[in-house]
Amino acid sequence: MENMDKKVTICAHTLVKNEARYLWYSVASVINYVDKVLLWDDNSFDITPQIAAELRKMYPDKIDYKRVDSGQDPFAFTKIRQEMLTQTDSDWLLILDGDEVWWEDSIKAVRKLIEERGSELETIVNPYYNLVGDIFHYQDESAGSYKIDGKVGHITVRAINTKIPGLHIDKPHGRQGFYDGDGRPIQERDASKRKFLDVRYLHFTHLVRSESREKDEDVQKRGMKLKYELGNAFPLDFYYPEVFFRERPAMVPTPWERVNKRFLLRAFFETPLRRVRRKIIKPKSGY
Repeated sequence: MENMDKKVTICAHTLVKNEARYLWYSVASVINYVDKVLLWDDNSFDITPQIAAELRKMYPDKIDYKRVDSGQDPFAFTKIRQEMLTQTDSDWLLILDGDEVWWEDSIKAVRKLIEERGSELETIVNPYYNLVGDIFHYQDESAGSYKIDGKVGHITVRAINTKIPGLHIDKPHGRQGFYDGDGRPIQERDASKRKFLDVRYLHFTHLVRSESREKDEDVQKRGMKLKYELGNAFPLDFYYPEVFFRERPAMVPTPWERVNKRFLLRAFFETPLRRVRRKIIKPKSGY
């Protein structure tokens, strides 16, 4: 157990570029369960900076905003991530991309685990729903390619103990990851110090994340992420993260838009090909 006299601190790392559609929901979904958010904007040219300004007004004591510029260089993007890590003085960090939204119970469970066992653990792995088309559909689990401790699917390390010896970030954007001082990926370190916490979050990576598809395509490697795919429908009684029902600034886009007929037609033809390809060709992590 942690020393109860010492408060365990968590800092969220949020590095964004043209994430206007979901950024507000992402940050607001975890803000009450972290001590600080490093919200760094990689020279966005949609309304992401204005949304960041609204978040700073709402949470002035928690959000550390900074404007950066990777110049579309995948190695510079990694250097920025490393700078965020260097400036982090918390016990743990939470990787929070601008296209990830948490349920209150899920992020609360992460916080509780860190408070109770943070000194024993190095990493926490979470599953997620990978959305396709719109907020009402998710990708089949067989499409997930991440492999950690014998598990394969839509899973990933989202919380990291900053005391891992030599913790640093390496590889260019798209293959970027956290490594220890020996150059070993953190997800390959001692499994007894890693906890699979079966609480999910929503991941919007395959949807349009900026104000338009055009502004998405102008972001490094973003164009290849949008998938024309028919997903599984959430049941009618499925409960979405609470943040989607909160009062929000007028500029924040609604998440409730459904895909149009053009998308559905293209997805109708592409989905069978994707499924056959996944069976034949082993999917890989990164892009």
